[in-house]
Amino acid sequence: MAEGAAVVSAESDGGGDLGTVEPERGVAPIKLQYLTTKEQFHEFLEAKGQEKPSQESEAVDPAGNDLAEPEAKRIRLEDGQTEDGQAEEAAEPGEQLQAQKRARGQNKCRPHVKPTHYDKNKLCPSLVQESAARCFYGDRCRFLHDVGHYLETKPADLGPSCVLFETFGRCPYGVTCRFAGAHLGPEGQNLVREGLVQAPPVRNGLDKALQQQLRKRKIHFKRAEQALRQLSRGPLPGPTPEATVPEGREAEGAPGQDNCDIQLAPQEPDTVGPPSGPLRTCGPLTDEDVVRLRPHEKRRLDISGKLYLAPLTTCGNLPFRRICKRFGADVTCGEMAVCTNLLQGQTSEWALLKRHPCEDIFGVQLEGAFPDTMTKCAELLNRTIEVDFVDINVGCPIDLVFKKGGGCALMNRLAKFQQIVRGMNQVLDVPLTVKLRTGVQERVNLAHRLLPDLRDWGAALVTLHGRSREQRYTKLADWQYIEQCVAAARPMPLFGNGDVLSYEDANRALQTGVAGVMIARGALLKPWLFTEIKEQRHWDISSSERLDILRDFTHYGLEHWGSDTQGVEKTRRFLLEWLSFLCRYVPVGLLERLPQRINERPPYYLGRDYLETLMASQKAADWIRISEMLLGPVPPNFVFLPKHKANAYK
Repeated sequence: MAEGAAVVSAESDGGGDLGTVEPERGVAPIKLQYLTTKEQFHEFLEAKGQEKPSQESEAVDPAGNDLAEPEAKRIRLEDGQTEDGQAEEAAEPGEQLQAQKRARGQNKCRPHVKPTHYDKNKLCPSLVQESAARCFYGDRCRFLHDVGHYLETKPADLGPSCVLFETFGRCPYGVTCRFAGAHLGPEGQNLVREGLVQAPPVRNGLDKALQQQLRKRKIHFKRAEQALRQLSRGPLPGPTPEATVPEGREAEGAPGQDNCDIQLAPQEPDTVGPPSGPLRTCGPLTDEDVVRLRPHEKRRLDISGKLYLAPLTTCGNLPFRRICKRFGADVTCGEMAVCTNLLQGQTSEWALLKRHPCEDIFGVQLEGAFPDTMTKCAELLNRTIEVDFVDINVGCPIDLVFKKGGGCALMNRLAKFQQIVRGMNQVLDVPLTVKLRTGVQERVNLAHRLLPDLRDWGAALVTLHGRSREQRYTKLADWQYIEQCVAAARPMPLFGNGDVLSYEDANRALQTGVAGVMIARGALLKPWLFTEIKEQRHWDISSSERLDILRDFTHYGLEHWGSDTQGVEKTRRFLLEWLSFLCRYVPVGLLERLPQRINERPPYYLGRDYLETLMASQKAADWIRISEMLLGPVPPNFVFLPKHKANAYK
């Protein structure tokens, strides 16, 4: 996980002394002719802006002060008003006291901002999917069945062309698409381009039958249970240096041993087989056994020297990874997924595992605190999805994870940590990697002592973030300590992570002897960083080029989340989350010295054009204005609260 704030804020009351060239500590060194004050910065945006959005007034107080977040966030729940500003009905004194108690605590006074307009006049899925069969619920269905009435109340289209229709030849959202005018016939029928019809290429989706079995707990984990029984009796023997092969597989093909005992969990008659992955068989040798790789060959992960995009919570979604792949990222990893939620079949958690075909080297990251859930989840993913490696999150610093024993807490729970690594290593057919921090406390480093153990437990690769949990994302990453850990981890490859925002930073990181560099916040600030590293140059990218990148992100988002109202607003939400990081990027042509450092916040400055200045704004209202350039106007009462600015990870 790589979300957070820099160590020093660059905001000041006067915007800095324009008479001095030397910037403050922690402030990006911008050329003198571009510097300005906060008041002049916002006046410029107001004067040059074509039409002031109605939402912008929510983020600016009457005095013109810059509010870091929308005013709607400051609405207290006990003020007797709803989000729409309408007074609530008078409640009993006891009910008011109970509501006030519920509202106490950190971030509990924030209004509920999840959109509720999705369910208004929603069309029945049987009509959206153009099913020939009648609605299963009949008269009891709570959705609309009158297409004409739905079209009368439906908001206007957001654009003349539909990304799904142009890409796949058919839009599965039909009349509910917010760009439906591009593919609706005169009678409201959904048009199809016969020559372009193809299924979306995303893999690792959750099968409905598998989801039902997970919810009813009908999935059996024979290999995981066998590994857990062995771990309860004592630690498993360590793997050989040549090949990381779990116990039970080293004797594969030995005479007199029945290999059926180590196959995947048995399937009952009503159990659906794995959607992907090779079918495990026993008996005589077949051509399939000869052609496919041996287990010790499968388990090798050779990504040394490659650029690794870190698993980024919230912002590291599939559309963003596609952007980074286009700019040269070699290895990608999905967002952190909680193993217990995966075992329960939660759709939102399984969505984090989806993989696009452009991701040629792709892994998933799991978070958990106990060997049984982590081992069972590893076996489940081993049989159901296509990945090149599985990563264990031992670096998450947030309290929600740490207090439950996961994330960084595993560094102090060596017995559980060992059982998790050994158990997952035994049930997986792909390499197992670990991402961790230097330690829990700031001056107590633990990684150098854990790395030899991880090598013996079977980890194929370790990524080390050069900060402790207490540091979060403050101060600079300790690359000197990472260099010491490289020697402790040999011959296991070690990737370094922290503060890489330019090709000079990447070159200095590689001089420490690490096998490769993982890039996290640097990719959020400028995803073209991968191109800069590979071409060894600084890219003075223009504002129009940056807007084209955002436009491509919205297209990828509509493909991934859908082009109906819910999909459009979900795309907008993730776009705004990304813009909350992109605003910290300072164009190369404006810097007094190169490169910009990741702990340097930009002061107020006027860009070389209006769009470049707008992209430098740290107001949520201006991010919303950029989203309206790409996705049309926002719905009524829209409020955006950036997660990392709302202390959601503290």
